[in-house]
Amino acid sequence: MNEGEIFAVLAALVWSFCVILMRVAGFQVPPVALTVFKGGTATIFFVIAIPLVGESFFPSLSACNYLRLTVSAILGITIADTLYAAALNRLGASLQALAGVMYSPSMVAVGFLLFGEMLGRWELLGGVLVVSGVAVGMRKTEDVHSERDLVVGIIMAVSSHLIMAFGILMVRDVIREHSVVWLSAYRFLVATVVLIAVASIRLPIREVFLGFRRRDIWKIMIPMSFLGPFMGTMFWTAGFKHTTAGRAAIYNQFSTVFIIILAVLFLRERLTKRKILGVLLAVCGAILVAMQK
Repeated sequence: MNEGEIFAVLAALVWSFCVILMRVAGFQVPPVALTVFKGGTATIFFVIAIPLVGESFFPSLSACNYLRLTVSAILGITIADTLYAAALNRLGASLQALAGVMYSPSMVAVGFLLFGEMLGRWELLGGVLVVSGVAVGMRKTEDVHSERDLVVGIIMAVSSHLIMAFGILMVRDVIREHSVVWLSAYRFLVATVVLIAVASIRLPIREVFLGFRRRDIWKIMIPMSFLGPFMGTMFWTAGFKHTTAGRAAIYNQFSTVFIIILAVLFLRERLTKRKILGVLLAVCGAILVAMQK
C-alpha cells in the first residue's frame, strides 16, 4: 500500500467512530444543528492546527480557485453532510453504512469524468465485490421506523455520496498544490457559515445552534467533531492527494465494515446473516484491490 492508500484506510477508521457518535448524538440533536456544531468545532480545530504545522493563514490562491473551493465546500459539506446526518437518523448506523454503496462508484465515475482515471480489471472486480457486499445487506431492520424512512434515507445517503464525490474531486488539483490543513479549514468555515445563514431563514436561531447549547452531550459531540470532520477529513483529503480517486474510494469503503462492527458492539444493532455476507464480500473486494500494484 502506498501513502495515499494508507491515508484512505485511516480515514475510513476514524470516520466510522465518528458515525457511531453521530448516531448517538442524533437522538437528541437534529441534522442541521448537528452539522453546524460539527462544522463549527472542526473549523476551530483546523484554525488551531494551521500555525502548528507551519502554514500561513492567507496562502496565495487565485480568485478562481477561491471560488472553486467555496462551491466545493457548499456541495461537499453544507449539503452533503446535512443529507448524511438526516439519512443516519432514518436508517441507523448499519444501514447507513450499507447505503454507502454509491460512494466507491461515485468517486470512480467522477474521477473518470474529470481526470480520465481508469482502474485495472482486477481493481474493477474488487470494486464490484465491495459494492455487491454493501448492496446485499440493504434491507429494512428494526432500527428503521417505516418503509418510507428506508426509501427516503437511502435516497439521502446516496445523494450525499454523489454530491460529496463531485465536491472534493472538483478541487483535487488545488488540494495537490496546497496545505490539506488550510484547505480543510477554509472549506469547513465557508460550509458552516453558509449553513447557518440558510438555516436561520427557516429555523429559529436557538434550533440552529442547539448543538452548542446542549453542553450535556458535548462529551459525545466534541470527540465526534474531532474524529470525523477534523482527523477524518485530513486523512480523506490526503488519500485523494496521493493516489487515484478510484483506489482511494475503494479503500474508504472499509468504513462500511468498521461501522457495522462498531454498531453491533456499541449500539447493539443486530448483525444479520445478510450483513455478515455483505461484510465478507466487501472485505474480499478491498483485499483484491490491495493486492494490485
